Amino acid sequence: MPRRRTESSSSSTGNSSGPRNRTPQPVRIRRRSFGDFVKAFFAFAALLVLVVGVPWALAMFVGWPFPSGAPKMAWLQSEITVDTFLNILTVIVWLAWAQFTACVLVEVKAAMSGVGVPGRVPGSGPSQLLARQLVAALLLVGATAASLTPGLSQLGQHSMDGNQRPTVAAAQQTPGLFAQQQEQAAGTAAALAEQATHAAAQADAGGTVKQADTKYYRIQPPEGRHHDSLWEIAQRHLGDGRRYKEIYQLNKDRVQPDGSRLSEASLIRPGWIMEMPGDAHGGELVEMPDANASDASSTSNASDQLQQQIHDYAKSGDQAQGGGQQAQGGGEHGTAHLTVPAQRPAADAGQQHASDPASHSAGSDSFGLPEALLGAPLLAAGLLLALGRRRRQALWQSAFGAVGGRRGMEPPTPTGDAADAQDALLVGADPEGVRLLDRSLRGLSAQLAAESRALPTVYAAWLTNGDLHLQLAQPAGKPPAPWQLGQDQTFWMLSRTDGERYEDVDTAAPYPGLVSLGTMDDSRLLLNLESVPGIVSLSGREADRAAVFASVAAELATNGWSDRMTITLVGFGEDLTPLAPNRLRHLDGIDDLIETMEAETRQRRGALGAAGHHSVLTGRTGPAQHTRWAPHLVLLAATPSAEDAVKLAELASGAGHLGIGYLVGTETGELPGAAWEMEITGEGKLLAPLLGLELDAQMLPAAQQRAVVDLFVEADPERDPQGPTTTPPFLVDISEQGRPAVYARLVGPYEIIGLDTPDGERSALLHEALALLLLHREGVHPRVLSSALWPRGVTADVRDALLERLRAWLGADPDGTPRLSSDSTGRLVLAKSVVSDLDVLRSLYHEATQGKGVDSRAVRGRLLTDALVLVRGPLLADRPEGRYRWLTHEIIDAQLPLLVADIGLALSAFHLEKNRAEKAIEALNAALNSAPGDERLWNELLRATHATADTARLQSVAADLVDRSGARGLPPRTEALLDELLPTWRNGVAAVG
Repeated sequence: MPRRRTESSSSSTGNSSGPRNRTPQPVRIRRRSFGDFVKAFFAFAALLVLVVGVPWALAMFVGWPFPSGAPKMAWLQSEITVDTFLNILTVIVWLAWAQFTACVLVEVKAAMSGVGVPGRVPGSGPSQLLARQLVAALLLVGATAASLTPGLSQLGQHSMDGNQRPTVAAAQQTPGLFAQQQEQAAGTAAALAEQATHAAAQADAGGTVKQADTKYYRIQPPEGRHHDSLWEIAQRHLGDGRRYKEIYQLNKDRVQPDGSRLSEASLIRPGWIMEMPGDAHGGELVEMPDANASDASSTSNASDQLQQQIHDYAKSGDQAQGGGQQAQGGGEHGTAHLTVPAQRPAADAGQQHASDPASHSAGSDSFGLPEALLGAPLLAAGLLLALGRRRRQALWQSAFGAVGGRRGMEPPTPTGDAADAQDALLVGADPEGVRLLDRSLRGLSAQLAAESRALPTVYAAWLTNGDLHLQLAQPAGKPPAPWQLGQDQTFWMLSRTDGERYEDVDTAAPYPGLVSLGTMDDSRLLLNLESVPGIVSLSGREADRAAVFASVAAELATNGWSDRMTITLVGFGEDLTPLAPNRLRHLDGIDDLIETMEAETRQRRGALGAAGHHSVLTGRTGPAQHTRWAPHLVLLAATPSAEDAVKLAELASGAGHLGIGYLVGTETGELPGAAWEMEITGEGKLLAPLLGLELDAQMLPAAQQRAVVDLFVEADPERDPQGPTTTPPFLVDISEQGRPAVYARLVGPYEIIGLDTPDGERSALLHEALALLLLHREGVHPRVLSSALWPRGVTADVRDALLERLRAWLGADPDGTPRLSSDSTGRLVLAKSVVSDLDVLRSLYHEATQGKGVDSRAVRGRLLTDALVLVRGPLLADRPEGRYRWLTHEIIDAQLPLLVADIGLALSAFHLEKNRAEKAIEALNAALNSAPGDERLWNELLRATHATADTARLQSVAADLVDRSGARGLPPRTEALLDELLPTWRNGVAAVG
């Protein structure tokens, strides 16, 4: 957009050689009003009364409250009278006066010395705030107009003493809370005077003459977490925030005083100079006079460095005006791009995660699995972790009677699209990457807190070849080791090797609003939604926008680098709430959203102010870090009306420091108040030209979204069971005729009977592959198997070679049927002749409780006893360290103890039917070896021990149980049972202790 010109300036270009008007232009500044003097008078009167009047009144009417001499014992024992209370009250008033007076002194000292942020008086709170307001009101009238809103007209005259020097001097000498801003304003005035002189010189030489009323604005430094933005500047000085693009076009690609260039409208840096449209207004603006090139003396007080900066800035403006040249070098590191960080050489294919873009190209096709989940490692890991928690919760609730009909059983086996989605999650998930990100961020927060440093504002995080790069909103100094500065001062980098040294720390998650948007140049971008200075808008086709919104919502709801969070979905996602009912909430319309967010914005501002925090970042590192400052992220898929968009823009303009972020969909791409604008294309590209981004977007299309939600719905512990759910997925023939050809012992040390031990280092891989197949009799996708054995990725030929060796090792049955084959879906399945002790354990329990044991007491007792004998310890007790990591995705660690407990309880009940208490106790103790935390087993052990009529023995069991429960104490049901069986158990436990 070309710069605006007045007719006078345009016409003057035709006669550049003639004399030029050097009359100073009037500056639009805010003059002191009568109200300012009234406020100053009342502030002076209030300070006089509080600082001088209070102690005078106390001294005259109350007197000294303390005794004249040292108190004696008799005085301490004397009766408390009204005078005593008055003296105590007087002491309190004296202390309050002393505190307020200290606040006034601190504020006055800061004002006189020019310190922008005065020190805090401990425990002052409202007292210091009142002192600050009174001192500010008093000193405001003492600040000159030139110091607060300097004008270039004063600097364009001949007299240095009468124009420039007083302006700078006033900024340096005028006391008050605005001293820092005054110095910056004076610096701006001197800088722009030099720019005006240079422009006039160019005009006399035949160049273009600038308009007579060109205005400029200097970007202000941040206050806490609040940063200046072009939207807010346009709102204040042009009356419409949507005109920020005009400011951007006027200053685009112009070299700023720090050497950077304005190359995106959304991010600017303090100290930059912005040329404003001609109709801009407001006291913070500075006007450009029509100066004569010969008036070079007017800038002689500016430093050579400053003159050179202004010279370069004016030159860049001339180039932009005349069509100019493009910014060189593709932009400076100092600009606020979301820049892809510099990369180290990538690791070899064997060290890359299978879900990384680079490793996909090295592998084979996806075997029909949804690519959207395969290419989203952090999203997949979060969903998988949340799904595992949901399934464990269902198991525990069913085991303890909260849900009937599913006791001792596995969750429903997914089929169809849900099965493909689960396989894609298993293949694509990168739990190590999530753990590394979480520990690294929490470790950084703990280190900064130990150094009494604030958390820097982070706009984005990049994961590149295993390294973590944090892109800061502005330089924040040297990071604590092992973090290092990245490619420039706005990048902090942590290598994967250094990140793996971090351990879990008890600190709040510092950046829970990070969420994956996609990949670019093999780097994965996580945008920090809660730090964006305004709204993030997303345009594109409705289906494509919905896929991006679903991906963002699902990852935020289940990610592993946050503690607590609220995610509000509007216009979509009602069916997504099963993913995380405690985090996700759905609102019906924009009206409800605006009403809710207005209330929450007020509440958060009040809470931050009451706690004395500037932003949620400082709150997360304070004493209340685990109870406050959780982010609230709003995802609005429906395009708001113009009126609603303005309301949202107002809410979002100051929401960054409150921990509130907004992602809003739009059909047109134009959204008022959008700080960052993005577009999703039909080809799956996420474009943000002003941010310099072109990503391969991370999306969750509708089909995969439904499949993932189905997994969570099926695992819901409150969901009514559908059909028979008490039959194990694989039953074996437990008769003598059903002896298997290959028998693997998994419960306890891992042993295989019926196969020769493979030679060489491949033996461990073959054993691990067989264990995975034995735990999934329904079948294992080849990609799932390879990702389990090689979490960081593997090429297709290596995987296929292992499968061939596995087939050869397992061999075939006597009829020639291979013991490892593929089903119709391509999943690997084992023949029925390959059996594990876990299969036998499930089959024995099923036959005892639902088969032949139901009608035959003798058969039931024999089957339960045989089952309990099979339990030799925990699952795969001797597995080597570093292998079998895929077990973290399984729920067998919860299933096996529950199954063993069910067997022990059933066998105990079998013996107690015949009053064989000792046998019951033996069975329960055997089960407790594998399920020591099962409350049901302990309660039944108490009953069985009570049946022996041995009070001392019962007291010993109770003491052992209390000791095991530790600080948590006994469960309520166990306490009630002990009160019934042994009313004096508390005294006995104390005696034993």
